Amino acid sequence: MDAALVDAVQRYGPFDTLVHAVGPLVVKRFARSTLEDYRVAFDGNLRSAILAARATLPGMRVAGFGRIVFFGMVGSSHTRPFRGFSLYQAAKSALVAFARSLALEEAANGITVNVVAPGDIREKTLDREHALRRSARNPRGRAGSYEDLADVVRFLISAERDFVTGAVIEVSGGLQPAAEAQD
Repeated sequence: MDAALVDAVQRYGPFDTLVHAVGPLVVKRFARSTLEDYRVAFDGNLRSAILAARATLPGMRVAGFGRIVFFGMVGSSHTRPFRGFSLYQAAKSALVAFARSLALEEAANGITVNVVAPGDIREKTLDREHALRRSARNPRGRAGSYEDLADVVRFLISAERDFVTGAVIEVSGGLQPAAEAQD
């Protein structure tokens, strides 16, 4: 994967924006988890982000401008747990730590690094119009949409957002996970 990213940057770059919204959702109680589940969770959510940043940051540094947005998950900035999410939550919390450290290191280069933390957005292709008509178990009372996430990403990648870096913005309809989360 590292070689493919470097090749893409050489062919189509340099890039001034990286939106890393990949990573498999691993939902399994730790007692049932395997080392393969660990590898999938961390390679797909953290390692891929590190490789993508490593491939795109040199061009951003040369340009003196860059915007990086990683996708975490609700609760990942404060390690608020959900049962069954031990490996996924750990990978996303590590991603937040990486992003915040990178934000400190790259700020002087004109590069911002932020995290969007989606809540329970079950239907990834649901637009806002349809989400407004669907109920959900969050304080807002409606389902989230890809447009809710895209609005926040557009805000963060704007050239005018040079003073917003190291932030984690939860897009969750007010959902606040707790240690007592249901199975």
